[in-house]
Amino acid sequence: MKFYVATDHAGIDLKDITVEMLRAKGHEVEDLGPYTKERVDYPDYAVKVCDNVLKDPAAQGVLICGSGIGMSMAANRFHGIRAALCHDAYTATVARGHNDANVLCFGERIVGVGVAESILDAWIAGSFEGGRHCGRVDKIEAIEG
Repeated sequence: MKFYVATDHAGIDLKDITVEMLRAKGHEVEDLGPYTKERVDYPDYAVKVCDNVLKDPAAQGVLICGSGIGMSMAANRFHGIRAALCHDAYTATVARGHNDANVLCFGERIVGVGVAESILDAWIAGSFEGGRHCGRVDKIEAIEG
């Protein structure tokens, strides 16, 4: 699986760990930054990941900030992006299975390394269940704001 990963300054430590975890699990990863803890604006990095995921629909995105909230809000502004803020393996499983989520968001200040790894493992193992969920995802995609 291919992942596009980015953060803001508040999630850089967990971003670096996440990139290494994904690579160690055999996944292709493009680290879209930032690469220092100098203050940056999270919407700029959400744009980078979402643009890439939209161009490469087989890929997944991972966005990290302090809480994950800002990144998920910015990512969900993109038509075709279904970003899920996950705090544990269960929410990651449901986001993939029921919502066909293609961008995972979490917060460095919320989850630790062990929880982040369990979230990633659940995300990777998950896939869209289809069936009764298809109509709901179609309705999400049809929303014009």
